[in-house]
Amino acid sequence: MERARAICLRLLTGTPRTRRQLADALRKRDVPEEAAEEILARLEGVGLIDDGAFAAAWVESRHHSRGLARRALARELRTKGVDATVIDEAVGELDAEQEEETARALVERKLRATRGLERDKRLRRLAGMLARKGYPEGLALRVVRQALEEEGEDPEELEEHFPGI
Repeated sequence: MERARAICLRLLTGTPRTRRQLADALRKRDVPEEAAEEILARLEGVGLIDDGAFAAAWVESRHHSRGLARRALARELRTKGVDATVIDEAVGELDAEQEEETARALVERKLRATRGLERDKRLRRLAGMLARKGYPEGLALRVVRQALEEEGEDPEELEEHFPGI
């Protein structure tokens, strides 16, 4: 029991962890399940394990630092063992307007690096970058198209290649 407590406290010292991450660490170190459950319940009871707070902080941090969209953030939280309802609540804090603003900022930063490339290649690169960060296709294409138009691309030619955006 004391060993399980020490393992958990050491892991929590470096960075916040989810309950499942700590449970997995205890299992890997052959801590009996009963002792692991008891210590995890205690740590949860005193607030050292809080998956809701972890998810909220994760969403805030990763959205602002990496520009990840709700879909990508939800995927990351699932891999960390956060419950689906907790994930929905945490990613629900990001509204569509905030997500679109972030997508625009990402495109603006990357736009300069694509100057000189063919229009289609630019659009694919920029939209692909947003897709990898979890942005829906429609939003990604709309944001990229608007950025290219603002830069002077012909909107009719963009419409020819990418109808409906």
